[in-house]
Amino acid sequence: MKNLIPYVLFLVGFSGFAQEDGKLIDGVVAVIGENMILKSEIEEQYASFLKSGKPVDENTRCVLFEELLFSKLLLGQAEEDSLYVGEDQINSEIDRRLRYFISQFGSKEKLEEFYEKSVEEIRLEFHDPIEEQLMTQRMQEQISGNASVSPGEVKTFYNEIPKDSLPDISAQIELKQLVRKPPVNEGERDKARNKLLEFRKRIVEGEDFGTLAYLYSEDPGSARENGQLGLMSRSELVPEFAAVAFNLEKEEVSGVVETEFGFHLIKMNERSGQKVNVSHILITPKVVSGDLFAAKSFLDSMKISIKTIDTLTFELAAIKFSQDKETRYSGGIIVNPLTGSAKFEMEQVSQIDPSLYLMIDKLKVGDIAGPELAQMRDGSRVYRIVMLKDVTDAHTANLKQDYQFIQTLALSKKQSEEMNKWITSHVNRFYLKVDESYNTCKFKYNWISTTVKAEK
Repeated sequence: MKNLIPYVLFLVGFSGFAQEDGKLIDGVVAVIGENMILKSEIEEQYASFLKSGKPVDENTRCVLFEELLFSKLLLGQAEEDSLYVGEDQINSEIDRRLRYFISQFGSKEKLEEFYEKSVEEIRLEFHDPIEEQLMTQRMQEQISGNASVSPGEVKTFYNEIPKDSLPDISAQIELKQLVRKPPVNEGERDKARNKLLEFRKRIVEGEDFGTLAYLYSEDPGSARENGQLGLMSRSELVPEFAAVAFNLEKEEVSGVVETEFGFHLIKMNERSGQKVNVSHILITPKVVSGDLFAAKSFLDSMKISIKTIDTLTFELAAIKFSQDKETRYSGGIIVNPLTGSAKFEMEQVSQIDPSLYLMIDKLKVGDIAGPELAQMRDGSRVYRIVMLKDVTDAHTANLKQDYQFIQTLALSKKQSEEMNKWITSHVNRFYLKVDESYNTCKFKYNWISTTVKAEK
């Protein structure tokens, strides 16, 4: 049973939404169950909407307000159903966002300067909003996450779209790649190991691990954080790294650990449930020109073999010889990170990977470009050859060419219908109060006239 919000809350909250010297004071503009929406939340959403460049009209604030109402309704139901999230999950999401923000600002110091707060203060500020977002997402998944569409439903959905309303599909391409990482000679590997052994000796003798990580680690993201990676689960770390990290005691520093990224020293900072917060110093063995030439020569030979040996296709060569884990086992198919599909618009290629765009700009279907030097997402330099697998001309969407795209639209529509049904049936289940200044809003749902009694 949900208790009614005490009436005094409305007196305090809504009376705060008033005028003082001609300026609007922040205050509660809606309450759903035990959750409130402040005027400032709507204004923050509106400011973000303006920055997006999307068109606005007199009802834009109302639309954004209704989205907040949806969110609080979902949150209220999540609380009632005890769909709470653990601190580990909250902290992991905070860490992920902080890493992203730090990478965007360039350093932790610049982030702190922008917010005029320390990272720890920012973490505290992020905690409650992120907890609410995660609970809301869990509620949405519970409502519509199991929705699916059959081939028959996809066909019906497509046939119901008026012919003059079918979306236009831009010209798209599909690409495959075969990647070779230059072999690192043993001399450079020994240099990396010895450098870390010297760092470990200095740490044992009293030098600060974080300072050495900041000065010398070749992982730019964590180096800015004195080597700290934040709370991470075993699955978020490469196996060799995780095997050592999860066996360290607090403040213990590992020996030299080798992974696909290079060589590491690892220090245990803290353990929280099934996650660890460790720091590391990464040294990557340097690739010399001879090593690069070896990788290029291999791909030159491979390119000739694919063209001359009937039984050796590009797909088979990628499976056997490519050293890129993300594309090797799919026969070299490059996935568009913006859509999750194998299709790219040329403009997307130029945005995501300008060097790849230059390689394929003049190719015809079946042509192979390269070898060309490229930089992978982990910062390593590799050589690759790329094949233009297919080109789809610009066209109006149809089932034969665009089944996956239309299936996604059909599923989205079904999920939206499920969500609409749920909102309609649940909007009356929680005590609801909306400030009268929003009575003129053109809402999709009837929030205004619904003065809801708590469920008993």
